[in-house]
Amino acid sequence: MNDNDIHVLMIEDDAKLTALVREYLSRHQIVVTAERDGEQGLATAHRGSFDLVLLDLMLPGLSGLEICQRIRQHSDIPIIMITARGEEADRVMGLEIGADDYLAKPFSVRELLARIRATVRRVRGQMGPQQKLVTCGELVLDPGAQKARLAEEELDLTGYEFALLYALVERAGRVLSREQLMHLARGSADEAFDRSVDVHISHLRQKLGDNPRHPKRIKTVRGIGYLFMAEG
Repeated sequence: MNDNDIHVLMIEDDAKLTALVREYLSRHQIVVTAERDGEQGLATAHRGSFDLVLLDLMLPGLSGLEICQRIRQHSDIPIIMITARGEEADRVMGLEIGADDYLAKPFSVRELLARIRATVRRVRGQMGPQQKLVTCGELVLDPGAQKARLAEEELDLTGYEFALLYALVERAGRVLSREQLMHLARGSADEAFDRSVDVHISHLRQKLGDNPRHPKRIKTVRGIGYLFMAEG
């Protein structure tokens, strides 16, 4: 292990899948700690120091949704849910309770690697060469520290929420489609899943104190995407 390694906790009861993922990721400087039981996985998440959690939805003991909720009570660690249930309702539910991303089985380990790296880059503040503060009215974003302040009060944002807000604020006054936002937030073009962006935008509005029925900061442009107002 070294300081450049990415440390991942994988909570998954499929031993063959875990072995495959661990073997592949280990060749790319990603160290995987694996747990097969929900209760044990949650305990390990609480006491360990990880960069990211890969979390299966269907687990013995505690479900992935329960684990995600409990982790979010004390930590903003990125969570990627992995599950055989690929219906939109399941994906939306996972995102609603705090997951950052979602992969449905069967998935490509190369895609998993790309998503892990993109997510950890965001959290570590490696969003590109520009590291200057971005200010829009009372809102101040620090891309290096991955912190946002509104009227001098720090906002409690996940890594994905910060990346979305940064993309919007940096381009205040411009309409961005959901596909553009997914590209800007993840650093690569992913399968378009419009509802994932909608859910995260809803979370952002709540944390910004933006009335969802009459938002003043993040406007919905019907049929296109979202617009961050230059003046809040």
